[in-house]
Amino acid sequence: MQQNSKTEFWVGTFLLAGFSAVLLLIFQVADIKSFSGADYYPLKAQFDNIGGLKVRSPIKVGGVVVGRVKGIQLSAPDYIPTVIMEIERKYGFFPETSSAAIQTSGLLGEQFISIRPGFADEDIGMLEDGALLEDTRSAMVLEDLIGQFLYSSSEKKD
Repeated sequence: MQQNSKTEFWVGTFLLAGFSAVLLLIFQVADIKSFSGADYYPLKAQFDNIGGLKVRSPIKVGGVVVGRVKGIQLSAPDYIPTVIMEIERKYGFFPETSSAAIQTSGLLGEQFISIRPGFADEDIGMLEDGALLEDTRSAMVLEDLIGQFLYSSSEKKD
């Protein structure tokens, strides 16, 4: 009887540890910030075309994830997509001369925002909380590129 209860105890402990690990993995994949404790500041950027960019898409500087897309809005009078980004404070503030581009991981991979930090100078300020990142490049849509290629090659034949 003693051996049976020991086995049940270890099986229960193993199942509890496995359930906890799966739960932690779910929170990490869902990018729930309540466990990370990181401090963020918002930045905004306007793009002509955001392509397939989604909320929670990564924001990278030199391949390192420095934040996530918090929201995407469409301004009413001019219909320009505005992306609200959350940048981790531990990476500091970017100079006002920084630029942002929507890029794709691989040929058909997920889209992310790549920030290229600009030069810092005494006369140039830093992008503070809620500032607008003005130098942006929109997403390149694969269908548009294929259409341009086909259209340009049909013109050359004429």
